[in-house]
Amino acid sequence: MFEKIIRRFSGVRILVVGDIMLDRFIWGDVSRISPEAPVPVVVVERETFLLGGAANVVNNIHSLGGKASLCGVVGDDEMGRKVIQRLGEMGVDRSGISVEPGRQTTVKTRIIAHHQQLVRIDRETTQRPKVSTLRSFSGYLKQKTKSFDGIILSDYGKGLLTRSLVRNVIRKAGEAGKFVMVDPKIKNFFFYRGATVVTPNTAEASSASRISITDETSLDRAGRTLLKRLKCDALVITRGEDGMAIFEPHRKPLLVPTEAREVYDVTGAGDTVIGTMALALGAGANIRRAAELANHAAGIVVGKVGTATVGQEELAKVMKEKPRLK
Repeated sequence: MFEKIIRRFSGVRILVVGDIMLDRFIWGDVSRISPEAPVPVVVVERETFLLGGAANVVNNIHSLGGKASLCGVVGDDEMGRKVIQRLGEMGVDRSGISVEPGRQTTVKTRIIAHHQQLVRIDRETTQRPKVSTLRSFSGYLKQKTKSFDGIILSDYGKGLLTRSLVRNVIRKAGEAGKFVMVDPKIKNFFFYRGATVVTPNTAEASSASRISITDETSLDRAGRTLLKRLKCDALVITRGEDGMAIFEPHRKPLLVPTEAREVYDVTGAGDTVIGTMALALGAGANIRRAAELANHAAGIVVGKVGTATVGQEELAKVMKEKPRLK
């Protein structure tokens, strides 16, 4: 069953709307402590750039064989041009991306030595986009929504997903009969009321529900509270090393154990979860099967260092070896 769903990924079209980032990795070696301060001296060996944020969701969909388009904003700067160039090399539709002069493209720089992240340096603009940029997004959504199987809202709190834009996306998707999946940020949490699936992590779910999640009882209370308030078809709480919990109206919650063998780096795992789930829903899977696939995909990527993705064949091979959830 899972193999058939995965093979259908190539026919699924997903629109990703959200905060575009670039992940910069500086790889090096540490052999001494600085004489200037008690900090390690990193001798740089190489530098890599990977798509991040909403662009990494697109990267995950592309890696799994699906088709994705991206709607977001970058600055008129070198890093913004790197993002657009990388997407072009992948064959991704970039017509929904606005280049805004004066805006800083979000860049997360991670310094890594001996497979461990030593520090992260962020450069970003978090103000909402200009009115002209938001108007451009609205026109793009009006024209394009019907041509996709579903929409992902990827919120990293960088100002793009305003209340009006989110409500506009959910309304247009509903009119077109398309699903909307949301990777939320806590300050915008209840903008997403009426979305199809919302995927907070444990900390976000705790904060939004005002229930400290410490065990399965508090998890159940928080999940049911948020499901009722969001009026969504499903709430999927990602729980790191504890897997995920799936809440649906009138059904008993389903706890899915983690599939990670070893955890090296959780960077981008949420992007993998939501990208995989969207493809599975677009391919005809129900929410529980889609979540199970996403859980296995996340288990693969956290075993890799850096902003990683999982390939279609890689996921298909893993699913052949796994028993199905009830």
